Amino acid sequence: MTPRQRFVYAQFYFWYYAAIGAYTPYVGRWVVSMGHGGFMASAMIGLWYASRVFGPPAWTAGLSRSPRPGMWLVYGCAISLACFALFTLTRNTWPLLAVMAGFGLFYNALLPQFEAMTLTALGAASHDYGRIRLWGSLGFLVVAGSYGWLLDRLGDGAFPWLCLPLLVAALLAAWPHSDERPPPPAAHLASAGHLWKRAGVRRFLLMAMLAQAGFGTFYVFYTLHLQAHGHDGLHVGILWAIGVLAEIVMFWFVPGLIARFGAPRLLSLCLAVGTARWTATALWAGSFSIMAVTQVSHALSFAVFQACLMRLMAQYFPGARAAAGQGLLYGFSSGVGGTLGAAVAAVLWHYGGGQAAFLGGSALTACAWLLHARRRPAPV
Repeated sequence: MTPRQRFVYAQFYFWYYAAIGAYTPYVGRWVVSMGHGGFMASAMIGLWYASRVFGPPAWTAGLSRSPRPGMWLVYGCAISLACFALFTLTRNTWPLLAVMAGFGLFYNALLPQFEAMTLTALGAASHDYGRIRLWGSLGFLVVAGSYGWLLDRLGDGAFPWLCLPLLVAALLAAWPHSDERPPPPAAHLASAGHLWKRAGVRRFLLMAMLAQAGFGTFYVFYTLHLQAHGHDGLHVGILWAIGVLAEIVMFWFVPGLIARFGAPRLLSLCLAVGTARWTATALWAGSFSIMAVTQVSHALSFAVFQACLMRLMAQYFPGARAAAGQGLLYGFSSGVGGTLGAAVAAVLWHYGGGQAAFLGGSALTACAWLLHARRRPAPV
């Protein structure tokens, strides 16, 4: 892949995740500011994840029959923008949830397609995925680190208006991919059998689902948890920024780590660190310094974890199966896992507050760690 091609892929990651950097940390704050409670905030994130169960498989089924799948990326960005614009027109419960469902179905369908496009373009250099993906983290960093401060000054009602320019930029970044064609079939697919039945695939997907569920409390309640312990918008933004900055740095170095230690061994370390991270967040949220350390651990519990998942996905779902495999992973882990995590977080938050919710996330991550310890080798 040439430097120009890397830039074309990197800029879409940047703007795609910039929009998520506005939505994920601050939608709960926006919803609560309109008079809704914690369950509504959780429902907005829960629908965001639930849409990943249905959107990606339906999307990949359609684009797999298209001679120009790149145009589907453009169409998906345009529809997502139109859906999100409706947030500016409503404040009531059911309209908010309806808009969330429509936006989530289309926006969440885009990433599995683009991940497959990126891995296909990288080919045998899939270990370099992290150095392209880090631009998505940079986009998230810029927005998540600044929007708390902006909302403090402009008011929470500005939230949807601050998000719309990011979605416009994502649409423009998708356009250079409009002429991309389907990947050629892998030569060995005919004898590979149904990849769902291959050794280790189901355990791998279940592990990813539980790990994503462990992140549920973080995505839904981290900002509110910090505010409840006295941190203002500026400090909340700084903590989000620390985590993503650590993620960016690690994405640059992770190819060498995977080459040296192997993805399965690194996954075990990531899950152990994630378990400790959520425990510390539950118990010492009032300490800015401890929260800063836990956010630095995002380098392992998220960045290395995601890069290792992509490395193994390139083995489990090669060639023309890449898009379908990404849709399966995204729907199963982020979709089912994210929805489960948000639901568990909402119940624990309601009855036990932030401490109970984050301890629940720690328990889910520990289950993923134990499951991974009994893994089977990935196919080669």
